Amino acid sequence: MADPTETQQRDFEAAAFRRLVEHLRERTDVQNIDLMNLAGFCRNCLSNWYREAAEAEGVSLSKDESRQIVYGMPYAEWQQKYQTEASDAKKAAFEINRPRDH
Repeated sequence: MADPTETQQRDFEAAAFRRLVEHLRERTDVQNIDLMNLAGFCRNCLSNWYREAAEAEGVSLSKDESRQIVYGMPYAEWQQKYQTEASDAKKAAFEINRPRDH
């Protein structure tokens, strides 16, 4: 198999990103704290990375705009519909495992 061209690679990466976002939108039962504790990133991280990539290309996006791209709705709406209170154990694990830049 031939190596993908840069354009193909970008297309593949974009498709994988879209699939990840779709998956996270479907899995509203998985809380951000669960993602952070298990994988070291969450939906908010993904939206921050998206915003940083846009800004690197000269496109200004607000935090709310980038979160809406990832969540598929305003963040406040997602929180109201799907976010649950984290247990003390999850909060303690987050304090131990969270990336220090959060």
